[in-house]
Amino acid sequence: MADVLVHVGANVRRLRAAAGLSQAALAEASGLSRRLIVAVEAGDANISLANLDRLAGVLGVDFGAIVRDPGQAGNQRVDQLGWRGAHPDSRAAFLGAAPARQAAELWIWSLGPGDRYEALPDAEGWREMLYVIEGGLTVETSDGNEIVAAGDFLIFDSAQSYAYVNTGENIVRFVRNVVS
Repeated sequence: MADVLVHVGANVRRLRAAAGLSQAALAEASGLSRRLIVAVEAGDANISLANLDRLAGVLGVDFGAIVRDPGQAGNQRVDQLGWRGAHPDSRAAFLGAAPARQAAELWIWSLGPGDRYEALPDAEGWREMLYVIEGGLTVETSDGNEIVAAGDFLIFDSAQSYAYVNTGENIVRFVRNVVS
């Protein structure tokens, strides 16, 4: 499984050029700094998943087109490491994407004891569907905290700030679907 950021720079540069956008125009349209766009294209930036999604939207592609191996274009299977936490057992792998009204993403996550993932709000109309395989996952939203036990699930509106938290002593594993 490769790291998502391995392919991001080349894909953003290629898609930006195909759209006829300068780095400054892409920065302005996405609300990101030109310096960040330059660093992303050079492979020198650790950009958030939310900001990658913003770039995809401006470039008129789905998230998968930004992160997948350019040699695998058109393949729904992505299988890229998208996030690492502070704990060595904490990671998220973006498994693939399929067409939906806008997009659908499939992820497999793990959080080591005490680790957390802070997310920026998605665009209106996006939803998260989580299924916990092992452990207990705390999901923090503006509506409050919800603990999802192994074998249970949670569906919530992700157009708000939210966090995944492992408050337990063992690893938490869960499947995450993002749909719009």
